[in-house]
Amino acid sequence: MKIKIAVFGRKDMLLAIPPFLRDQEQYEIMPYPYEEAKEAVDLIEQAFMCDVYLFLEPLAYLYVKEKMEKKKWPVVQVAQDEYMILSSFYRMKTKLKQPIHRISIDMLEQCPIDNVIQELQLQDRDIFIHPYGNMTAIDPKVIANLHIQLWQNKKIDSVLTSVEEVAAILVEMGIPVATMHMPDINVAHAVNKAITITQINQSKSAQIVASYVKLKHPENLKHKKDETLAQLHQLLLRFAKKTYASVLPSMDDQFVLFGTRGVLDHITNHYRDFPLLLEIEGALKTEVDIGFGLGLTAKQAEDHAVLALEACARTASGSCFIVNDRQEVIGPLGVKKHFDKSRLYQALIHKARLNNELSYNFIDFISNRNNEPFSSHDIATYYQVTKRSAERTINKLLTGEVIKVVGQEKPYLKGRPRKLFQINV
Repeated sequence: MKIKIAVFGRKDMLLAIPPFLRDQEQYEIMPYPYEEAKEAVDLIEQAFMCDVYLFLEPLAYLYVKEKMEKKKWPVVQVAQDEYMILSSFYRMKTKLKQPIHRISIDMLEQCPIDNVIQELQLQDRDIFIHPYGNMTAIDPKVIANLHIQLWQNKKIDSVLTSVEEVAAILVEMGIPVATMHMPDINVAHAVNKAITITQINQSKSAQIVASYVKLKHPENLKHKKDETLAQLHQLLLRFAKKTYASVLPSMDDQFVLFGTRGVLDHITNHYRDFPLLLEIEGALKTEVDIGFGLGLTAKQAEDHAVLALEACARTASGSCFIVNDRQEVIGPLGVKKHFDKSRLYQALIHKARLNNELSYNFIDFISNRNNEPFSSHDIATYYQVTKRSAERTINKLLTGEVIKVVGQEKPYLKGRPRKLFQINV
């Protein structure tokens, strides 16, 4: 699954992102354009299914900074560094024909501009710097007034601003102004940082998957038993190759598989109709039991696979069960559990206030899981998003009473129990 990067910026800034940084095999850029930076407060609520948040300009982030830090959501900002300042100075001199002395500059922090001034030996120039990173009141008019006062006092000839809204105010007053240039390399570094952060978060939740596959009634096969086992081995080898797993023969005429994310993705995407079971039984013309176990170690996953296989033994026909890392039994897979999709859709739109796309995505999630109880971890795994993104989804659904708490997860390691949910409509 691709990493989903929510990118916040003005429409022209989003369009200026170079083609080589747009959607790649590894990630997908989800643009969230705004006209005023303060709109980011509402936009982040729409981006709750994304893995990481990237802000193209600092003012938008300042509006949501407190909330992002409180929730500990992963955030990346395009750096306002020395390279950006030098690039902006060059554009002012060559393209805009504006001098870089007697100038007023605003930016998030003062340190980068101080470094550039020292490097270019501009200490004798009239350069006024206005860092706004620690301002208690976030208001473009306040920043603009700092420049206006200097202009009216005839202390400057031009302004370099990092805030588009400030530039608009100054242009209206006839004050020469340039907006800070956002170099492609700075955007590229921010995207790479966003990918790295997401990969680290995802690696922390890596799981091992073990599976036992066993003939349901081997005694009925008689002289065809060895041939059937050989066919079963080949089918499992093909499945293992597709999901990057390993398959080994075990005792009692059964096989064991070990895998990680590839097998896990296959399982979570086929709760409703489990194709491996159908393929095996169709090819062998006999019933099989498949028990999947999830765990943080191979031993834990194998123990859970044994429990899942025991659940299969209690059914009259061939079946597939899963025991996850909370020792929750899920299944049998392939037995469809009905729910009212229309009613759920109406609740998602009107009660949880999700948009159409997110509502349909959640309905697909419930369908693919066959309406089994789920956790925030299940949502994170299905959508390949971070745990925090999944928890934001859960909170919206709980607030709208679209889902309800039906139990608790049983963590394998020490820690507080985690809640299990089911639709409430």
